[in-house]
Amino acid sequence: MTRVRPAAVAGLFYPRDPDRLAAAVAEALDVPVRADEPAPKAVVVPHAGYVYSGPTAGVAYARVRRLRGQVTRVVLLGPAHRAWVEGLAVSGADAFATPLGTVPVDDVLRRRALACPGVVVDDRAHATEHSLEVQLPFLQQALGTFAVLPVAVGEASPEMVATLLEAVWGGLETLVVVSSDLSHYLDYETAAARDRRTATAIVAAESGAIADDDACGARPVRGLLLAARRHGLRVRLLDLRSSGDTAGDHDRVVGYGAFAVSAEAPEPTVQTSRRTRS
Repeated sequence: MTRVRPAAVAGLFYPRDPDRLAAAVAEALDVPVRADEPAPKAVVVPHAGYVYSGPTAGVAYARVRRLRGQVTRVVLLGPAHRAWVEGLAVSGADAFATPLGTVPVDDVLRRRALACPGVVVDDRAHATEHSLEVQLPFLQQALGTFAVLPVAVGEASPEMVATLLEAVWGGLETLVVVSSDLSHYLDYETAAARDRRTATAIVAAESGAIADDDACGARPVRGLLLAARRHGLRVRLLDLRSSGDTAGDHDRVVGYGAFAVSAEAPEPTVQTSRRTRS
């Protein structure tokens, strides 16, 4: 019998109705992409409710959409919010469901991951985890058909994360997605300054300069940066804003950044939507 992890945050973080969900994702993906940009091997994207972070996620996934028909495997890492995890946790499910359909879990990649230190099967970590689930509708719209390896990252070192990534790195058929918001619940201007510093560290692949409270997905981000350095890849900032720019007030905001990891290329124009206090 197929074991499907049901959608846990549909109707909360994103629309439950398939038509409304597809329309919301399509709107977020409707951003220009320069023709001379390289295809990303990995992206870092936020994971808040779509009304807050969807526009920033869409900037990254607009680049991913160009890989439709090429990418058939997605390695998806995000922080474990709902259950304590020592190391990294993969799911025992055969598929993950969203209102747009089901995405099969890549069992070959899961077995490779389980051969790495600190990786276990832990469905508690996946049962209600939103950081991974909210990425799936974007991936479904951008890529069409693919298999996913969802990984909830807990108390894991950059080396542990990078070791897992190396085991499942693959070639052009494999995309890595790291799910992470940036600063949390600071005032607008303080958050903007802090997120700029964090974005600078991410672009420079300086994992040691990214503290746990700089980004809720700091652990998977640090591991990705280590892997990117080893593969000679470059990190580019695509978008930087906060909930104060989208659907929230300026008193307590959450920061969002979109980044692409790829080969060398001219810098894209960074998209931002920071507004001034009225």
